[in-house]
Amino acid sequence: MNQLRHNIATMQGYVPGFQPDDIASWIKLNTNENPYPPSPRVKEAIIAELGSEGDLLRTYPSASSQKLRETAAHLYGFDPSWIIMANGSDEVLNNLIRACAGEGEEIGYVHPSYSYYSTLAEIQGARVRTFGLGDDFRIKDFPERYEGKLFFLTTPNSPLGRAFPLSYVEELAQRCTGLLVVDEAYADFCKWNALELVKKYDNVVVTRTLSKSYALAGMRLGLAVARPEIIAALDKIRDHYNLDRLAQVACVAALQDQDYFRESCRKIVETREWFSKELLQIGYDVISSQGNFVFASSPDKNGKRVYDGLYSRKILVRLLSDPLLAHGLRISIGTREEMEKTLSAIKEIG
Repeated sequence: MNQLRHNIATMQGYVPGFQPDDIASWIKLNTNENPYPPSPRVKEAIIAELGSEGDLLRTYPSASSQKLRETAAHLYGFDPSWIIMANGSDEVLNNLIRACAGEGEEIGYVHPSYSYYSTLAEIQGARVRTFGLGDDFRIKDFPERYEGKLFFLTTPNSPLGRAFPLSYVEELAQRCTGLLVVDEAYADFCKWNALELVKKYDNVVVTRTLSKSYALAGMRLGLAVARPEIIAALDKIRDHYNLDRLAQVACVAALQDQDYFRESCRKIVETREWFSKELLQIGYDVISSQGNFVFASSPDKNGKRVYDGLYSRKILVRLLSDPLLAHGLRISIGTREEMEKTLSAIKEIG
């Protein structure tokens, strides 16, 4: 179709993790979802918002999501002018590229990490530059002065699970002339984060999602923390009603129930550590993870063989198409019972 822009016609779209129709019959460990339900306050807030007739659904929600910004700002220790709410953190990532990188301009990211960065750049017509990781988990060949418009750093890294030390993130902020976007989708399962660097450096942006630690993947909620001038620019280009009424009340309820949030994260981290040790004991290589998943490989380094064996037992994990990662599997952390069944299946597969 010659009506399409060339880059759209020729690009490959992002392929998300498989979502089976009969989801209840699977142990689903392929998309890093939270195995526990969201805070009970979320359901209460949604029911209250609906009311007996659902009358409020005929009117538009708050365009600015101001209550959400205020709630997140209070939680993270910022003024609300430093916060923007989004339809999943993917919306923020997309709008950062739209706001900063014109056609032909460069964005960079670590490979392997979130491949959707590349898809978003292709849509915009921006150039992509990737950097590998060394054995010391430092970025290979990263210039003393990186002049790309944006550099995306996923920490903890997905699919590997390791988090970059905060001192190294700060070093990268000093070496980037454009924005350093610290994608902290999994930071709630880690012992440190980069929020303080947003106050220290005017080119640091931190993005978060409520899909993982807050168990709200189905509500599509995310946010970014950045200098007010960056937030103001992102406000110009986001959809004006980007979060619906139910998502907004769900977000506030989830963020306010920190006791429930911490307990959910604690259980996932505890299960992650147990599962990692068990895999090591049967000869698997396991990268030390600070996320809600592990990247592990069998002694024969045949990820497809183990994936197929688990799939036949209705256990769904993530086999990544990248040849660099084909030797292993990314396995989300489910409940202790789910992980015990998965471990037993792995032992059967051999």
